[in-house]
Amino acid sequence: MNVVTGLLPGFADPVLDAQRVFRGVMEALARPGSLQPLADLPEVPAPLTPELAAIALALADADAPLWLDAPLAGAPAVAEFLRFHTGAPIVKDPAEAAFALVADPARCPPHEGFAQGTPDYPDASTTLVLALPRQEGGKLLLLEGPGIEGCRSVTPPLPEGFVARLKRNRKRFPLGLDHLLALPGAVMGLPRSTRVTEA
Repeated sequence: MNVVTGLLPGFADPVLDAQRVFRGVMEALARPGSLQPLADLPEVPAPLTPELAAIALALADADAPLWLDAPLAGAPAVAEFLRFHTGAPIVKDPAEAAFALVADPARCPPHEGFAQGTPDYPDASTTLVLALPRQEGGKLLLLEGPGIEGCRSVTPPLPEGFVARLKRNRKRFPLGLDHLLALPGAVMGLPRSTRVTEA
């Protein structure tokens, strides 16, 4: 902990660690359903997870606002930590967020409340970053689409009803949200272009 600010230090090497996590996230989105390892994670204030924090520290900045779900927003130390280490504004309106950090995916607000992008700027949308407690153990999902040769099987423990949300999101393509699953020690990407079905 920084004895001057009282804040936890974030990445041990802010530049190199952020670059490493950024590459992992880009690979996760380029190869949907693949597990990309996240190592040397920062110490973080609860209920923020090290994986959520690492992704935020690598992606958010002054021009990429963050939105926090109720558990994270209810912990002032989390917002303070993220503001200090990213410089990103914390917004209350999910439609203004470049990245939404969700510690409790079962209570994630409807996708429609987040920025969907526009026909001219489909990338001006929110990326949902969901913390999950395990890498597997959920329903068997089949993934198809760009970056996947044939079909890929995954079992992330998504909350009940979330696959239906992913299907509705896919129908909005090229608009809609991209998803990053912040799993213990890894990140998995589910971009809007990925077709998700239950086996």
